[in-house]
Amino acid sequence: MDMKAVSERGLVLLGCGKMGSAMLGGWLAQGLAPRAVWVLDPKPSDWLRAQDGIHLNDGLPESPAIVLVAVKPQVMGDALPGLRALGDGDVLFVSVAAGVPIAAYERILSARTPIVRAMPNTPAAVGKGITALVGNARAGDAGLALAEGLLAAVGQTVRLDDEAQMDAVTAVSGSGPAYVFHLIETLAAAGEAEGLPAELALKLARATVAGAGALAEAADESPAQLRVNVTSPGGTTAAALAVLMDAETGFPALLRKAVAAAAARSRELGK
Repeated sequence: MDMKAVSERGLVLLGCGKMGSAMLGGWLAQGLAPRAVWVLDPKPSDWLRAQDGIHLNDGLPESPAIVLVAVKPQVMGDALPGLRALGDGDVLFVSVAAGVPIAAYERILSARTPIVRAMPNTPAAVGKGITALVGNARAGDAGLALAEGLLAAVGQTVRLDDEAQMDAVTAVSGSGPAYVFHLIETLAAAGEAEGLPAELALKLARATVAGAGALAEAADESPAQLRVNVTSPGGTTAAALAVLMDAETGFPALLRKAVAAAAARSRELGK
């Protein structure tokens, strides 16, 4: 992100919960001037109150570079109209609210407003997120590039070809961390069932999932090849994978159903 340009015009953060705080912390660490940040949040955290120089619930700049919308979808209808005066111009609106389509913003702000819809995920809190982005015609490549720079503060970014892909993104990466957390839970419980102390089982499960994820991201080989690398014919891993890779009862069918359910719900919420 061009910190100088944003610092000159200002950035508005509508909502500063866990996701908003993670992003704001990343921007400040990268050199964004606190005096260039306006935060609107009815229940600011102690961390937010401690950030010297930030404008907290203190009006709005005349023409900020970016308005980042990070409130929950259910309060969007109440919160967004207050920013209508910033629409219909060159102020870029970036939304990280799940399930709210670009058309909903255009109805409130006008279709002439540059709007980017983004789907980050909770590992953004430790700088390990991945965010998918798509913009309206008014945002164009310049708006997408600015939004990418903004969201790169908390992890990787990818551009989508079409907004319709956002439901699948929500189901894979948006909701996906919860699937992995549940894997850690159940792997630890299985270890405990085999006789391990609960604390040790959880430590092993947590480190194993985190380490495997880091290896999958760093390695040149595909996840399938990494799986083969650790599987000796007739060994312990092969015995477990015979259960997990069963076409009807294992991960292939289970995750396909889980992701389909999440994507279907995302489509419902977006109507």
